[in-house]
Amino acid sequence: MEIRIKAFKELSIDELYDLLQLRSEIFVVEQDCVYQDIDGKDQKALHIIGSKDGRIVAYTRCFNSGIYFEEASIGRVVVAKDQRKYGLGHEIMKASLKAIQDHFKTDSIKLSAQQYLVKFYESHGFKTIGEGYLEDGIPHIAMIRS
Repeated sequence: MEIRIKAFKELSIDELYDLLQLRSEIFVVEQDCVYQDIDGKDQKALHIIGSKDGRIVAYTRCFNSGIYFEEASIGRVVVAKDQRKYGLGHEIMKASLKAIQDHFKTDSIKLSAQQYLVKFYESHGFKTIGEGYLEDGIPHIAMIRS
């Protein structure tokens, strides 16, 4: 998988369309969750894009401290359904952690994890904090890595 890291203004129209399509395909259609994906925060994010054969198959968006949480954060972690058996989620997370360290100079990272993915995030050094909660009707839990 080829990984590119881009600020919002560096995204081409086609890249933006493709990453929004992937997010919608997974978070809205597959997970049957109606929510406001286009939330006005993409412009502030660092976009981590994983592609195979010219197709975006994995993606995250990362934020500096104070934008989403007090800590730096990772969100919209997504892998195309037909690509999940290849470990691309781990690759895109490793790239996201490195991007936060390289661009924002911090190791303190917080995320809001879907609860069924806790073990995945724990494998990248995150620990759960607090109680679980519903976010857009889906069970989540806050996790932190420092």
